[in-house]
Amino acid sequence: MSYYPDNRGQDGGRYEMTNFNAASRSYDNLTANPDSTAAFYDEISNVQDLIRTFNANILKISELHTRSLNGMDETAQKRSAGQLEELMDETSGLSNELKRRIKTLQAQRRTGADAQARAQQIDFVKSKFVESIQGYQQVEREYRQKYRQRIERQMKIVKPDATPEEIKAAAESDDAQVFTQELLNSNRLGESRAAYREVQERHANIKKIEKTLTELAQLFNDMSLAVEQQQDTIDVIHNNALNIDTDVETGLKHTETAVKSARGARSKRWWLFWIVVVIVLIIILIIVVQLHPWAK
Repeated sequence: MSYYPDNRGQDGGRYEMTNFNAASRSYDNLTANPDSTAAFYDEISNVQDLIRTFNANILKISELHTRSLNGMDETAQKRSAGQLEELMDETSGLSNELKRRIKTLQAQRRTGADAQARAQQIDFVKSKFVESIQGYQQVEREYRQKYRQRIERQMKIVKPDATPEEIKAAAESDDAQVFTQELLNSNRLGESRAAYREVQERHANIKKIEKTLTELAQLFNDMSLAVEQQQDTIDVIHNNALNIDTDVETGLKHTETAVKSARGARSKRWWLFWIVVVIVLIIILIIVVQLHPWAK
């Protein structure tokens, strides 16, 4: 499975596999050398790359949903549906990969000098991943509603006098009974059959979306819990850092006081020195005057 679908080159995907292999190596390096700062930041960088790929997949999924809704040609619609299903499955695998790697990062907690920096980096990538999950959920909810609206329109084609209850039932259930009956009675057989086929396709789309939404809801809960647990660790590290800052600040104040005292002592010594110099000069002047009477 490729996690780099948009980076394919003319060599049939060698570039994407290179990227994926590099990401896998960073994970292996970190698990083998959990104390290595270089391995840690290399893994953080690769997780961020995977999140960007996850976001790019979401945009592509949205485009394929739109293409599926707007496509008039049956062949093109089937092609878009196949691409959409493949990409959604791939994105599901990518989300699980991100969850595993972020939890591995979280499990490797440290208490050394760089503990706070590491915790902040882990919290950052988790927060970005949670944001991406929420964005994906929003896209799927929007298109689920659009597919339901399309089913309602097709229902009105098959049965123009359908009641709101019948329309709702058709949108929420893939039961073909109402369409089967109407197909037998309809004077527009071809149009009704086309509407029936589209309704079947839209129900399949909705089922896939609802499955994805269920997976995303569980993933969101798992990652949100992980963020809360990580926050407890960050709070402890932050409090320790605050205590260190307080101790350092107190030490700096003591140092500043000592420096001021030392400067004051030096200043007093200089004043005493110059007073002595002035006194010596006065004594020398008196002696000179006494020894040379011509001044009289």
